[in-house]
Amino acid sequence: MEVTLYTRRDCPLCEDAKHAIRAAGLMPNEVDIDRDPDLKRRFTDDVPVIYIDGKEAFRHRVTAEQLAPFVLAGEKCVPCRGGVPPLKGQELFALHRDLGGGWQVVEEHHLEKEFRFRNFAEALAFTNKIGAIAEEQGHHPDIDLAWGKVRVTIWTHKIDGLTRSDFVLAAKIDRIQEGGRS
Repeated sequence: MEVTLYTRRDCPLCEDAKHAIRAAGLMPNEVDIDRDPDLKRRFTDDVPVIYIDGKEAFRHRVTAEQLAPFVLAGEKCVPCRGGVPPLKGQELFALHRDLGGGWQVVEEHHLEKEFRFRNFAEALAFTNKIGAIAEEQGHHPDIDLAWGKVRVTIWTHKIDGLTRSDFVLAAKIDRIQEGGRS
């Protein structure tokens, strides 16, 4: 994951953003806009601005907690070989907090979220994007497609419960959700 932090010298908000990014375990590519006239015109004094993978993600303030879903989305799903217990209790709910985004943990067994769209075509396009990510990650959710909505249910079938990879997949799905309305 590529994180670019647009800053200015002697900017307390910029320093706070830099600390939050590092606290989330990320290393930002820091760009001082005062060194580039085009960037200075583009951003004026409106910094810090944080781009993640080429898209603006935050402006002015960010916390490590707000960055946690991006960190999850940057991980790769690890195939479960079985023989490990499903996540429960504090560990499960810490990952749920990091994920955010309206996902529900249902009976400490699976993740579930419904995404809403303006029409069937948008819902279908989103479903196809989920399918591509699922294939790439080797981790396949249950997907219910209907007019204007997509419901996604995720759990690790091999252990009949939740693993970290389920949260990683959910975070990846949230990153493609732009364009739809949840």
